[in-house]
Amino acid sequence: MFDHTRVIRTETERFAEAVLAADPAAVVPSCPEWTAADLLWHLTKVHAFWARILASGAQSDEDSEAIEEEGPERPDGVEATAVLLRAETDALLEQLDKRVDEQPAWTWFATDQTVGFTRRMQVHEAVMHRIDAELVAGRTPTPIDPEVAADGVLHAVDVMFAWWGTQPGFEFVPSDHVVALTLSDAERTVLVRPGRWRGVGQSGKSYDEPGMLRITDLPPTAGLAGTSEELDRWLWGRGPEPEADGDQAALDAVRAVQAAGIQ
Repeated sequence: MFDHTRVIRTETERFAEAVLAADPAAVVPSCPEWTAADLLWHLTKVHAFWARILASGAQSDEDSEAIEEEGPERPDGVEATAVLLRAETDALLEQLDKRVDEQPAWTWFATDQTVGFTRRMQVHEAVMHRIDAELVAGRTPTPIDPEVAADGVLHAVDVMFAWWGTQPGFEFVPSDHVVALTLSDAERTVLVRPGRWRGVGQSGKSYDEPGMLRITDLPPTAGLAGTSEELDRWLWGRGPEPEADGDQAALDAVRAVQAAGIQ
């Protein structure tokens, strides 16, 4: 298993170096609602938030909301924001390093309220935003460590596309399709079943959203194949679609999930 602390620190440093080389007003190609300056502030806020969640012992939604409201103010200019990013990254890693994965801690993923969830999530947050920073700076993204990328594929499937299932009253309505995600460099195949998450939110609004679940016991009718990095970047909306073959309806169902996007 890779060293999560090392990955978060290395990727954050790459992020900062790249984003500071970009025009602060440039639009981020992979997150067009943000400028480079906005992207820098986003990751700064993320690290500040999770450092405070862990330091405070937050256990409830009310705790997390209070911490979010008391977060740091946005500095003037990207240089000052980068200084704050590095300080908040140090604070986050200090909190992670003094805790074990099994320790309880609030997260937005209702079925995993542990430090381990935050540790894993922040690896992939840092990796993907580092790619965003390199793209807005006009650079070719640095390769992702294959082990990190393979974990990113699983995190996308099991968490980012499945979080609807942690909400009360939501159910997964599977399609008839099964798609194989083949990680060529890891000699691993992940089977997914696309479908729809349906339910009614706390506000009373009805939802019908694309989703997929990992499965183990059904034969695939289509497949997407590439390196761990190619599949990781595509699933997270940071790269082109890998090689695809098989039933087009099955592929389109997975594409609909991917197109919903991950920030």
